Amino acid sequence: MRKRRSSNDFENEGGTWMTTYSDLVTLLLCFFVLLFAFSTIDAQKFEAIMKSFQGSLGVLRGGRTIQDAPYIEEALQEERTTKELEEIRDFRKLKEELEEYFISNGKENEILLGLDDRGLLLRFKDNALFDSGRAELKPESKQILRFLSEILKRDEFKDKFICVEGHTDTDPILYSSKFPTNWELSVTRASNVVRYFIEELGMNPTRFSASGYSEYHPVAPNDTRENKSQNRRVDILILTSEYSEYYLDLNQ
Repeated sequence: MRKRRSSNDFENEGGTWMTTYSDLVTLLLCFFVLLFAFSTIDAQKFEAIMKSFQGSLGVLRGGRTIQDAPYIEEALQEERTTKELEEIRDFRKLKEELEEYFISNGKENEILLGLDDRGLLLRFKDNALFDSGRAELKPESKQILRFLSEILKRDEFKDKFICVEGHTDTDPILYSSKFPTNWELSVTRASNVVRYFIEELGMNPTRFSASGYSEYHPVAPNDTRENKSQNRRVDILILTSEYSEYYLDLNQ
């Protein structure tokens, strides 16, 4: 005689597959929790990126972000650092190339080279470019500027801004109607260097500035002949992209 299955038997049988199913769901839940734990979601950066999208799509005037959030700068830090490293390498190569040129031409004691976060500084000491009390470029100095211009026309430097500064010592100018004071001499020297780059060597005028500081930006005390010779100089500063953008904005 067949035994009739009770309702309790069905309940016990159904409970078995439910246990297996709940274990599977629990395992899936743990898997997704682990995935979330391994991920690195920065809500602030995500919000900043979304705001920048709103600006670029024209919601804001000029396509700019709502706020100058630092998180956008942080998100672009890796790309900017890569570009800066490439630029630093370019400037180091420029410095090495110029050093080799100056040594081969016996000018290593007349021209100092320095590299910092602003860019590359070429310091033409005393009479490297001009005779004493004069502002006409010496013939041999034109060869140096010509060599420099060829490098600055290369792709890696063609957008760099160039500052030219004239400096003097504290000795007054004697017997010169053309340069009543050191102000006129320092300004004219810087201007003549810039004019040579532009008019003779065909460089872009918007890349240059010329300044004269007379005796008021010394690099040494004006108390000995040696120190005064250090202060009589022309500085050419080739700026990095960051500083170039600043100077170009000023000129617009």
